[in-house]
Amino acid sequence: MSTSDLSPGFAGGPAHTGHNVWGSVQHRRSVVWIVALATAAIVFDGYDLVVYGTVLPTLLSDPSQLGQLDPGTAGALGSYALVGVLVGALLAGAFGDRVGRRKTMLTCIVWFSVGMAATALAPTLGAFGLLRFLTGIGVGGLVATVGAMIAEFAPAGKRNLFNAIVYSGIPAGGVLASIAAIVLEDHIGWRGLFWLGAVPLVVLLPLAFLRMPESPRWLVARGRLSDAEAVCERTGIPMPTAEISETGDRVGFAALARKPLARPTALLGLMSFSGLLLTYGLNTWLPQIMSEAGYNSKGSLSFLLVLNGGAIVGGLVASRVADRTGPQKVIAVTFCLAALSLIVLTSALPLGILLTAVAGAGVGAIGTQVLIYGYVSNYYPTTARAAGVAWCAGFGRLGGIFGPLIGGILLGAGIASSTAFYLFAAVALAGALVTTAVPKRRAPRSADDEQAVTPVGGHRVTP
Repeated sequence: MSTSDLSPGFAGGPAHTGHNVWGSVQHRRSVVWIVALATAAIVFDGYDLVVYGTVLPTLLSDPSQLGQLDPGTAGALGSYALVGVLVGALLAGAFGDRVGRRKTMLTCIVWFSVGMAATALAPTLGAFGLLRFLTGIGVGGLVATVGAMIAEFAPAGKRNLFNAIVYSGIPAGGVLASIAAIVLEDHIGWRGLFWLGAVPLVVLLPLAFLRMPESPRWLVARGRLSDAEAVCERTGIPMPTAEISETGDRVGFAALARKPLARPTALLGLMSFSGLLLTYGLNTWLPQIMSEAGYNSKGSLSFLLVLNGGAIVGGLVASRVADRTGPQKVIAVTFCLAALSLIVLTSALPLGILLTAVAGAGVGAIGTQVLIYGYVSNYYPTTARAAGVAWCAGFGRLGGIFGPLIGGILLGAGIASSTAFYLFAAVALAGALVTTAVPKRRAPRSADDEQAVTPVGGHRVTP
């Protein structure tokens, strides 16, 4: 293979969109399994995110459930899980580039499933908050790991799309939580909704154990060539070439702290901070804000459904555009869409227009964060990819922590909901400005960027 066969492009820029992206039918099948399993796992991150918002009106109105709860305390409880996510993401970043993607992912599935089951049994507010924190550790590790996995398994020209499919599991989980609350809460109660979050332990974990391989690219980066060849032979995934290291012997977080990654890492973290502040703030408080605006409980939950549904559809459409034009400009535009939509929500407009604005806010907030994860996953070299995604997921969760807190403080003080929307709109505009400042970085050359893929066995295959 000559260097002329390679198309390095720019990390985070337009990916090569040649037609010959699959090495074989087996290659396609293996990647589809990986994407499906990663998406299913991330669905429960979104479920965990939104299920608290769906049960919050019940916990606020009925002290017999866990104790007396005011809006300020409710905002703090919503943030405990996010502190856990921050811790989990940073831990995954510290270990994911060293112990591998597969082990980290399997561990996180077990962790958050057990945490959700334990939360369903919480007897007091204190226990509930502690278990939300512990569950968040598993969720954070998962979010940080799957981005690295998809970036290393997805063929060139489909990376933003596949990342969007996987991370659209977050709003899909939000839709699942909203529907479950609307349909089932009257029958199984809020505790039953948390029990549903433990389903991956018995359904997803066995499938992931059997069908989720270790990343050949990570194995090559660690010098385990024979292991990488065995995985490629078994799965049909093309054998990657070794990257020319940009980070010397530095691996993980140590590589992020120095050139050429230090400045973009700071900016990417601020992007994620903005996106997750919007995501968590709106998912936690939108039902309560709409309830105070005069909508009944089912109606206010419907706004949450529209918010996450809009994010799924809009995020997937935007990801296709990002694969052609590069994600950076697309992310800046969707941040601006969030600002515009949130400003529209401050007006007394007909229901149809409000629902459209909520869907736009979903695209601009949650959908933008989906695109950010894909952008970040493909920005970093293999030796620092898990750490880079973990940094953005972890630092971004600080924004997720502030989102529920800001909403709780404003509503607890009796300040109009429009003030919260204006504040969130300002955050979205700041996110757009930060996005435009991220420098482009030339990606390392690898076999995944070939116009035609040579699978194990040596035969080129056109899809």
